[in-house]
Amino acid sequence: MSEIIRSPIVTILGHVDHGKTTLLDFIRKASVASKEQGGITQHIGAYQVEHGGKLITFIDTPGHAAFEKMRSRGAQVADIAVLVVAIDDGIMPQTTEAIKHIQAAKVPTIVAVNKIDLPGIDKGVQLQRIKKQLSDQNVLVEEYGGDVPVVELSAKSGEGVDKLLEMVTLVAEMHELKGDPDAEVSGVVIEANLDKFKGPIATILVRDGTLKRGTEIIVNGIRSKIRGMLNWEGKVLESADPSTPVEVLGLETVPPVGSLIGKDQLAIVAKEQIIASLVEKLRAGEDKSLKLVIKADKQGSLEAIEASLEKFNEEEKLVKIVSSGTGDIGEADIKLAASVKAIALGFNVKVAPTATKIAENEHVLIRTYNIIYELLDEMEEVIEGMIRPGEIEEVLGKAEIIAEFPYGKNERIAGCRILEGGFNRSSKVRIVREKEIIGETKLKSLRKVKEEVTHVDKGNDCGMIFDPQVDFIVGDIVESFRII
Repeated sequence: MSEIIRSPIVTILGHVDHGKTTLLDFIRKASVASKEQGGITQHIGAYQVEHGGKLITFIDTPGHAAFEKMRSRGAQVADIAVLVVAIDDGIMPQTTEAIKHIQAAKVPTIVAVNKIDLPGIDKGVQLQRIKKQLSDQNVLVEEYGGDVPVVELSAKSGEGVDKLLEMVTLVAEMHELKGDPDAEVSGVVIEANLDKFKGPIATILVRDGTLKRGTEIIVNGIRSKIRGMLNWEGKVLESADPSTPVEVLGLETVPPVGSLIGKDQLAIVAKEQIIASLVEKLRAGEDKSLKLVIKADKQGSLEAIEASLEKFNEEEKLVKIVSSGTGDIGEADIKLAASVKAIALGFNVKVAPTATKIAENEHVLIRTYNIIYELLDEMEEVIEGMIRPGEIEEVLGKAEIIAEFPYGKNERIAGCRILEGGFNRSSKVRIVREKEIIGETKLKSLRKVKEEVTHVDKGNDCGMIFDPQVDFIVGDIVESFRII
């Protein structure tokens, strides 16, 4: 092991029109200008800037949804989150959404109060209002005794941006971010698409180890060999160390955003195996309900968990809380769980060593969490696995994608040939590649030649537009199906 101090990875979140994109653009352009560089820069979803002799990596994600998608797949993408708040608007709905994502990810936060150069603004009054609003969202700024710094700036003019970069560097130093260039490579896909000339490409943010040209990686379960790497300045790289974002060429398929590589992927596999184990246990029993013994650190946390789990019982009794209480998971909890074939859940608590031993002997599953969203997400997956055997899936049609065409600004038309059955314009569909489901979506448009149609049968060619979009490629199979 040879750990080194690595550059911080920063994501910028906030409400629409509060200046996130303007801030990122100013930082990027200032970095290019400082290098007196007239070359071509390329958008790869992330870039690095130098400030005070130190590098900072910025993720230019397309918003909260992408950030949450990465986090939900187990990718701790960012080290530091910058929350942008416009001084005239204050906390808005998407600001609240961003705060929830940041708190769930448990990353240090810097609040950037933007648009301080707006005319007619009483800066002092507005700043106090914003700090109070943040406090109401459990974001305590330094002035209120918390650890969240506030930086005033104008993303348009650049005033205060240097101070923000200094604060990012300071927060990074406080947390002593480290990476090991000699470790096994791990990272996350933050952007991916099918290039007409390069084929499948993806931007990979290296979290640990060193990614090298010519090495083999496994992304989304598919093995690929890296044929080339470029940084955001278009410079060809032979290797990329921790915290470096690179565009890679040579992938076999276009991976979903949030896909993990290396040791990070093993964590996802492990989680999927645990969930599968839970589901199998439930299917084996006569009572198909999910029985739980819950222990939490505080009564408030316990009540919140119980209330959230109760929502699964709105139509039928799917969850039974056998016992709940505060404190660590002990022997009595495990013995109770064993007697009724329940799962022991812990939130912000420890498991007594003797309880662990009993659980092993009695085959009781123990799951502990520090984030309530993760607890609920995993229980939802288990419940879905429980009820799925009662559903019947009927495949209505199959088609092969034989061509693709651009449509509008950001959409693509899949040129298809119907192989079996038929497709309706309202069809629910999935994209299958080499027997693996790439994604599920719906048909936004079904076209025959240039005309919009409601149905297409076997033997005909047609055009399909998917909503939401799926990263399909020529050769993929589109299946139309329904759940009964």
